[in-house]
Amino acid sequence: MLLLVVFLLGRAVGSHGGRYMPGSVVNVNRDDRGLQQAVLAVAYSFNNQSNDAFLFKPLAIRTAKKQIVKGVHYIVDLDICRTVCRKQINNTDFSHCNFQPEPPLKQIFQCHSDIWIIPWRKQTKVVGLTCKP
Repeated sequence: MLLLVVFLLGRAVGSHGGRYMPGSVVNVNRDDRGLQQAVLAVAYSFNNQSNDAFLFKPLAIRTAKKQIVKGVHYIVDLDICRTVCRKQINNTDFSHCNFQPEPPLKQIFQCHSDIWIIPWRKQTKVVGLTCKP
């Protein structure tokens, strides 16, 4: 009986007929346009907070989830890696930058981040970012 109640409660909270309920946290496809926007925001935030002489850019998305509540809340675990491009004033475009090929300059950080995207306000905010080598 208890197992049936837990199963029914889980279905009522998380999904309905195989579809997710509004507000549920769901996995995100790596090609999701909003996810790509969120990942770039994380890299910009990391670069702005870092005292490193080089720009970092995303290397890989390890996990990605989203929740739609008053905008889109992305929860992302990703790796960012040091590039060969030096930081310069107003240089935030790292699309042409290759990754550092070898240590000691090659450095990768594993990051966890929470990002809010509010499309109708054209806002993207990184509300949490923790990284470790």
